[in-house]
Amino acid sequence: SAGIDVEIIPGILPVSNFKQAKKFADMTNVRIPAWMAQMFDGLDDDAETRKLVGANIAMDMVKILSREGVKDFHFYTLNRAEMSYAICHTLGVRPGL
Repeated sequence: SAGIDVEIIPGILPVSNFKQAKKFADMTNVRIPAWMAQMFDGLDDDAETRKLVGANIAMDMVKILSREGVKDFHFYTLNRAEMSYAICHTLGVRPGL
């Protein structure tokens, strides 16, 4: 309806360091939802839990977008491919499929 006639592929960035993500969002004038900030609240010194929370948020985003008809996604790994690999594995995406 907006006249866009090319495929748009959403980018998914699994957040493992919320402080860093917030700083980047502030620099680029992007608003992070309050619910996401609350999920990371109190986890500044707990990197493993932050990774789990970030992976779950990313999986939920992919599931919601998939239900809306999105079929392709781009994962921003930022040299942390293991998080994206775990997310894809959990969602049923395996090498060769």
